[in-house]
Amino acid sequence: MPDLQQPARMVNRSIRKVLPRSLMGRSLLMILLPLVLLQAVALQIFYGSHLDLVSRRLASAVGGEIGYTLELLRRYPEPADRAWILHWANNQFELDMNIEPGAKLATMHSPNILGPMDDDLAHSLWEKVRLPFNADWVSDPRLVVIRVQLPDGVLNVNAPRKRLYAGTIYIFVVWIVGMSMLLFGIAALFMRNQVRAIRRLASAAEAFGMGRDIGPIKPEGATEVRQAATAFNRMQERVRRFLAQRTEMLAGVSHDLRTPLTRLRLALAMLPPRQELRDDITEMTADVEEMERMVSGYLAFARGEGSEQAEPVNLSAVLEEVAAGARRSGAEVAVDAPTTLTLSLRVNAVRRALNNLVDNARRHAHCVALAAMRQGRTVSVTVDDDGPGIPPERRESVFRPFESDAAGGTGLGLTIARDIVRAHGGEIVLEDSPLGGLRARIRLPV
Repeated sequence: MPDLQQPARMVNRSIRKVLPRSLMGRSLLMILLPLVLLQAVALQIFYGSHLDLVSRRLASAVGGEIGYTLELLRRYPEPADRAWILHWANNQFELDMNIEPGAKLATMHSPNILGPMDDDLAHSLWEKVRLPFNADWVSDPRLVVIRVQLPDGVLNVNAPRKRLYAGTIYIFVVWIVGMSMLLFGIAALFMRNQVRAIRRLASAAEAFGMGRDIGPIKPEGATEVRQAATAFNRMQERVRRFLAQRTEMLAGVSHDLRTPLTRLRLALAMLPPRQELRDDITEMTADVEEMERMVSGYLAFARGEGSEQAEPVNLSAVLEEVAAGARRSGAEVAVDAPTTLTLSLRVNAVRRALNNLVDNARRHAHCVALAAMRQGRTVSVTVDDDGPGIPPERRESVFRPFESDAAGGTGLGLTIARDIVRAHGGEIVLEDSPLGGLRARIRLPV
């Protein structure tokens, strides 16, 4: 059964492609279209009624004067009489007339001009003169040359264009165009101020989402935009207060947990070094160290490096630092990045994210490769390894907290890394690595 809605959807898609995407463009279009339609209707009413009526009356007057002159010439064919009639017509009608004896009217095609004047003149001449004629509207910018075939020659009539033109049409067109441009300019200035306030609000929201402390924004623009800015400022304050309270609470919890862990470590260290207890002491010490590491990881995950501010950082230098730290732990790490790759970053947070990715890679692989390159308006950072990798169906779930594939891991490394990258306005994904293992790709905005 054919889809009857398919043509309508195609038309809607075509219209959406043509329409502007910005708020300012669409607002100006909403103002401009009714304005143009209103002016077009006004022009059509004027052009179709008033101008047409005036043009017909002017053409009828010129045609009547030529017909009247021809009738006098027919009644008084003597040369002296004809000369007096032509002189009299020139003085009374402002029509310069002369006769070419024995001439024949040449066939010519006069192109149409803008307006109804040429058609109205031709219609009037057919009614008033009833003789073969033609009219030249293009040879002289000040005159309309009319030629009428007489039995013994051709009557040439030079009619001033002002006798056939209604000058108000030009004034009306200039008025319409001028007022349209003026109103459009005023609307554009007004809408630019409104859109500027919305853009500032959007930039502030984007910066706040990327962890930059921009402070409260100044409400400006229309009432609704001011309300949105005020609500945004209140939201910023609530989020900051919530993050501060959460960090303080978790710092207290971490301190409370570390105190008994420290006592346990001291108690284990003070146990008598008996051979039969050595293995048990070693295992309990390892458990205490793992608990301390887990507590530190939970605190780092909750804190999210939120107090650090972004600043221009050479990302290549950060990659070299991370690689050097991994090499000191016995890993084989290669770095491929340009000498200078400067971005606005929270350097400690980014270093933590890269360390988490490299630590995950070196626990599962022998070789790790770091690379960075600029791609248009983004920077791509890759961490490759030659380990067993992660099945595609599990690559999204490992970013959830406590979903760890590593023995002894807390399951927060990838979660912290993704939170940090997204806080910078970027994204992190897992892919197949050219080394045969797993690739973690980070995309950061420039």
